[in-house]
Amino acid sequence: MECVRDGRTPLPLASGSGTSRSSLCGHRVQARYLRGAPTLFSLPISPLTPLWDGCIFIPMTTRLNRRSFLKRTALTAGALTAARFLPGPNLLAETGTIDKLNCVQIGCGGRGLSAHIAEAIGKHGQNLYAIVDPDESKHKAVHGWMKGKNLDPDKVQMFTDYRVMFDKIGKNIDAVFIATPNHHHALAAELAMHHGKNVYCEKPVCHDIAEARKLRAMAAKTKVATQMGNQGHCEEGYHRLCEYIWSGAIGKVTETHSWTNRANGGAGPRPPSKPAPAGMLWDSWIGPAPYRDFHDDLHPHEWHGWFDFGNGSIGNMGCHLLDGVFWALKIDHPISIEIEQKRGGSDERYPLGSRIRWDIPARGDMCAAKVYWYEGLNEKASESDIAGSLHAARGAARNLPPLLVELQKQYPDEELYSDRSDGCTLYVGEKGVIFTDTYGGKMHIVPWDKMQQTPKPPQTITRPKDIFTDFIEACRAGKTETAASFEYGTRLTEFSLLGNLAQHVGVGQKVEWDGPKMKVTNLKDLNQWVERKYRKGWNV
Repeated sequence: MECVRDGRTPLPLASGSGTSRSSLCGHRVQARYLRGAPTLFSLPISPLTPLWDGCIFIPMTTRLNRRSFLKRTALTAGALTAARFLPGPNLLAETGTIDKLNCVQIGCGGRGLSAHIAEAIGKHGQNLYAIVDPDESKHKAVHGWMKGKNLDPDKVQMFTDYRVMFDKIGKNIDAVFIATPNHHHALAAELAMHHGKNVYCEKPVCHDIAEARKLRAMAAKTKVATQMGNQGHCEEGYHRLCEYIWSGAIGKVTETHSWTNRANGGAGPRPPSKPAPAGMLWDSWIGPAPYRDFHDDLHPHEWHGWFDFGNGSIGNMGCHLLDGVFWALKIDHPISIEIEQKRGGSDERYPLGSRIRWDIPARGDMCAAKVYWYEGLNEKASESDIAGSLHAARGAARNLPPLLVELQKQYPDEELYSDRSDGCTLYVGEKGVIFTDTYGGKMHIVPWDKMQQTPKPPQTITRPKDIFTDFIEACRAGKTETAASFEYGTRLTEFSLLGNLAQHVGVGQKVEWDGPKMKVTNLKDLNQWVERKYRKGWNV
């Protein structure tokens, strides 16, 4: 018989009572490892007896998942001096935590390399076990990054399809980081949770509203750590915003105005088909979306503007700019959404500029409110006013709230707007106005003089360390609580994506929404966008 050591070298194991590794208690036991299939033994040894090279034994009658196992070992610190289970994670008896997580990065461009890998691997020292990207040039980029950090890239397994990755190494990983185009977010996250893995997913966590509900239910069922990548929710500004509004510093909030410079949309027909770039596995990039040939204005960033892959400017920036609105105003479901201004767009592309209104009913101690969203180009600007890789409107071309213009004139020394900012939000209360920037920063009552004269409310909300530390520590400790879990992140995402429903119809057509039943009640054709079908072969 054999005992697997560190997942590599089998060790011979003598059977029978004569072995020097036996003890006084004759249990039939099972060697269970955090990864791989269990090996059965019939040996007269004690439950949780430390043997050698990190192996321990657990009674066969006790079925332990990984989290239960961590808690059990924490209680038996006196018996275990060290326990190593296959390549990567270390089980620390003293704390019951994993020393290093085996991490997989799905999507290695943009945020994937510059934020996820840089933070989890570069800053927090976790183990990059594998990467997944259909563009093989991204594999080379990760390879080069690791060499630059004196890490061994040859130990990282590389895939072009996350379905294959989960099939091959799903048992060996601890945490999955997702930074793909939006249409992959939910499926990759569902597969990770299906395999019992912790998930960090960029905003928005999904592509349609039904996916938000599924992810929330699955996270609750699987009890893994989940986190949506909206940094502002883990920073000081939005925490203080909530405390100021909840303390009544500006009275009841009746409306909010959020704006972004992003013009993630388009106009006109689809560009002609052309070959995909060398090294790009195009079918894997398309994934669960309806198939189409590669064409311009799609990769690597312009996918945001197409119905099949992104969610326009709202999907790009809504979970940042509307986070404070949704959280501080304790929003559940709006009763209606309406597009008040729109320019550009087509039957498969989001507009280049729009103004949208969510109608929020009274709830608890909060009064009814109107939430306004302004994006991209204003009505007078031209498409030539969109600049840069982020597809952003600049200067006088930006679609800004009239209230902002008024406040700028009234308080010229206040920097409420600059061409450098992605966007900001104004919260209008009965007794004043609060300003926040894209991620909740610069939070203050307008003007600053009034802010300084207003008593500071007490801190009532626990502050996380930061978005990546919060998630990684939860994973290592076997906890499910994070600062921006799917329980919250899916609700914020759903609220944001309701704006897309309004963008599918004309100006002035109110979309009446039944939140509990998850359906549009008046323009029933819109329900096709509430839950979209996956392409054959792409499912959990």
